[in-house]
Amino acid sequence: MIVSVEGNGAGHQRPAKGGGKMKDHTKDRTTQQLHRHHSLRALLRTGVIFVLLLVFCGASVYAAGTSTQTRAAKILSKMSMNEKIAQMMMVSFPASDAVKIQKKNQFGGYLLFGRDFKNSTKKKMRAKLSSCQKVSKRDMLMAVDEEGGTVVRASLYSQFRKQKFRSPRAVYQAGGYSGIVSDTRAKDRFLKSLNINCNLAPVADVAYKKSNFIYSRSFSTKAGKTKKFIKLTVRQMGKDKVVSTLKHFPGYGGNGDTHGRIIRDRRSLNTFKTRDLKPFAAGIKEGTDMIMVSHTIVYAFDSKRPASLSKKVHRYIRKEMNYDGVLITDGLGMKGITDFVKGDAGEASVRAIQAGNDMLCVTGDYKQVLRALKKAVKQGRISEKQIDRSVTRILTMKLNRGIIR
Repeated sequence: MIVSVEGNGAGHQRPAKGGGKMKDHTKDRTTQQLHRHHSLRALLRTGVIFVLLLVFCGASVYAAGTSTQTRAAKILSKMSMNEKIAQMMMVSFPASDAVKIQKKNQFGGYLLFGRDFKNSTKKKMRAKLSSCQKVSKRDMLMAVDEEGGTVVRASLYSQFRKQKFRSPRAVYQAGGYSGIVSDTRAKDRFLKSLNINCNLAPVADVAYKKSNFIYSRSFSTKAGKTKKFIKLTVRQMGKDKVVSTLKHFPGYGGNGDTHGRIIRDRRSLNTFKTRDLKPFAAGIKEGTDMIMVSHTIVYAFDSKRPASLSKKVHRYIRKEMNYDGVLITDGLGMKGITDFVKGDAGEASVRAIQAGNDMLCVTGDYKQVLRALKKAVKQGRISEKQIDRSVTRILTMKLNRGIIR
């Protein structure tokens, strides 16, 4: 757009008082008009550049997203049904033959516990996990619960770290929220140095008081503080390319431990909305990679079954929380779920997938789970469409975090 500015010619001039010289107002007006003209052209140029930048950046982001989706679809198309089922399983790290077992089964991930680090070293651990990745057709999640405080795995042992990671609560008390960011960064670097790419953290639960089971693992008894902690932690983990996992949806609150028994939560939905769900919402907004669903029976959502086995709970996460990332169960060996299904881990795994989980945290007999899932697919209890949808989420997450290159 070209803008033209014309002068007004010789304007009316009035003699100055006392017969002095006349002041040339025309010259002043012309100069002002020229200044406006140049300013307008500059603004127009800036606006065009800004629009072009927006278009370019938007196209780049769209292209990146499309590319990841296309790559995930391409990888999926080359997978057998058995490989897809295995991709949905995060299995406890085998005490022996971990490489051989992965080569045969092609699991989506391994989960390491303290026992796996106890008699090992940094060098041995790096080599072992690297060997597992080399036999994987699609690189694995190498996961650990390195929350800090009472739940640490690798940093528990001095050959891995001089001091174990402190609880987020203790970190905050010593250094505020900037301390949280620094601690998260240090934790991410530590895990990546061991070839671990996934942390089953941060804990988004909001306890009520010190006597609560989850208190020592929670950040605060205040939802607002926990919300900020989750926001900063998930953001930093994203920057560091370490898979983040919010847990334990929809929040333990003041309830007991589902590791030991069936737990029932009778709090109202309004309580969850105004308190427990806020940290989860903050993590979702920051782009958390996974959400771990608890085994608590939460009456506000579903009074008949544990959250991990409830379609209603998973539908709420997808529809009301607007989350389309990976949903993973808490450990399938926990009493809160095994007692509910009368000890049948295979049936628990089938119901967990039917409910809407994308991944299973298999802390027991993986062979039993594999058999049950394969049988359920053949019988039509689990559709191939649902499996494809879940595996696509897992592959997309791995691509986004640079696990699959």
